[in-house]
Amino acid sequence: MADTENQNDRNSVKVYSLSTCSHCKAAKKFLGECTIKYEFVDVDLLEGEERRAIIDDVKKFNPRCSFPTIIIGDKVIIGFKEREIREALGM
Repeated sequence: MADTENQNDRNSVKVYSLSTCSHCKAAKKFLGECTIKYEFVDVDLLEGEERRAIIDDVKKFNPRCSFPTIIIGDKVIIGFKEREIREALGM
């Protein structure tokens, strides 16, 4: 899991993604270009129990377990939806 620094919980950003997913790459690129600090995990690069545990985490927010699943504070955004991400971040 990569951490681009810590933020307070209200504005914390976590991205569950796949390394091969173009929408996931676009979401991470967008957050980086906006200099948003975020944590991410490429689920497909994990193995065994760690992978199962992360998938269980994703399913708590997104039962269909689709990617990217983006958590901003208490808001869940499924897919790369720039407008929703901006709104959740107060941009």
